[in-house]
Formats: sequence, C-alpha cells, structure tokens
Amino acid sequence: MRSLLCLYLVFTATLNLAANEIRDYWFSGAEINRYELTQTRYGAAHPGHVEFIFVTEPFLTEAQVKNENGTSPSTDVLKLNALRTFNTGIYSYRTMSSTFQPIDLKTFPHSLKTNTSVQDWCGQYFQQFNKTSKGWRGEIRSYFQSEADQDFELGNAWIEDAIWLKLRLNPNELPTGPIQIIPSALHTRFTHTPVRIETATAERIIDGTQSHYLIHYQSINRELQISYDSAFPHIIRSWKEREASGTTKAVLTHRIMNSEYWSEHSPQDAAKRKKLGLAPIPN
Repeated sequence: MRSLLCLYLVFTATLNLAANEIRDYWFSGAEINRYELTQTRYGAAHPGHVEFIFVTEPFLTEAQVKNENGTSPSTDVLKLNALRTFNTGIYSYRTMSSTFQPIDLKTFPHSLKTNTSVQDWCGQYFQQFNKTSKGWRGEIRSYFQSEADQDFELGNAWIEDAIWLKLRLNPNELPTGPIQIIPSALHTRFTHTPVRIETATAERIIDGTQSHYLIHYQSINRELQISYDSAFPHIIRSWKEREASGTTKAVLTHRIMNSEYWSEHSPQDAAKRKKLGLAPIPN
C-alpha cells in the first residue's frame, strides 16, 4: 500500500511539474517563429516564408471565440496563427490558418476550432471547422463554383491543422498507429479535393535531442513530417509535405519569445521585423 501511495505521489508531482512548465512558458508572451519556405505549386518550387505565432488566450468553449468579457464556460487555449507568403510567377499567395487547442489536453483532446483563408490574384477561399459533440461542423466559402458555399458535418477524427499545437504542448499525446484524420486545409484547397476524413498511419520517432512526427496517408498521396526538439518546449525546427506534385519544405530561421506584438504597432516598431528576418514594408 505504501509503495502504491509513493507511486501516486510521484505521478501527481510529475503532472503538476509539467503543468507548471507549460504555464510558466506559454503564459509569458507570444512566441513568433519565422521559416524559410519552399512551396510546391503548379509543378514547380517557389520560395517564400512562413510565420508561426503561438499565443495563449481565454476561449469560450460553447461560442468558440475569444473570451473578452470574463464569461463562462471558458478555458485557456494555445492558439497558432500560421501564415504563408509566396509567389507563383507574377502573382502572389497569402494564406493564414488559426487553430485553437485547449491547454487541458485531458479534458479537450481535440482542438475546438480551426479556420483557414487563402488569398491570391484569382480570388479568396475560406474554410472553418468547429468541434461538436458528434464531430465537426464545417463550412467552405470559395470563388470556385465547384467548391463554393458548403455547409457540412464530419464525424470524430483528428485534424492535421491542430497537430502542431498538441505537439508543442505534449508530443506524448500525439495520435500514433492507424488514425482517421482530416488533411490540412491548404492541401485540400491547393489540390481541389473534397474535404473528408482520410485514413493514415502516424508515428513518433525520438532520435536523441531531435524527434520527428510522421503522418503517412493511405487514402491520398500525402505525407507530413515534422521535426522538433525532443525537450520542452518542443520547438518545431522544420517540416516537409510530400505529395504527387512535389515536396514543400520549411526550415526555422528566426525565433523570438515573450513578444507583445499586439502593442508594437507604431511606425518605429517596424524596425523590429528585422529580428524575424522580415523586411519592413518599403515607403
């Protein structure tokens, strides 16, 4: 009995230490990461860059929006704003995905919401998923006739766009083995394929100080490999997306922590973009 009590106390202390580690790190300000991007599009590789902005905020679990008035029910989430910028020939692409994952992974193993917008010189595209008790409620708005104005529901499955957040909080909670998963919004948008649950296998490889998380899709031609630090806070160093059209790659080049970028909006703050390898917008 005493040995069982000791094991319980050690387990509880480990959980509390991990929770404190997460709160001490993630509640000290935003983390901004800049990646050098090689984006495959139209059968060619195009240079660009990616920004990953991780930041915590209170989130209403029913309305699934930021809690700005102290109402309830609410939980703390880690939010990822992921932005890609690249050009294809003469014209520009700008994409952004926002995903909201509760810090409490035991109560909320899935994210609560994710949305993605794509802008290029042809037009705009928007996709959103909201978590429900039955799975996911989805919507799509697009300038393409074949995609435009869809409202649909999908069953319970993992969402690729939320994997990044679970990895940063606790990679031990990542799904492994055979899984049901919804591919990234950028994949379905760029390939003009239906948004649906796909079959895949996932594995986590720990190789000393570096670890890798791989998703091998069986039902579509896609593989995602994310390389990250084995130790907390599990910084994402690079990733690859292999598809029939080629391989998209991104490598971390700059990173700043404890940022309060939302208050750094005056003209003189533009010079701080150099810390992220981002040039100020020219006059």
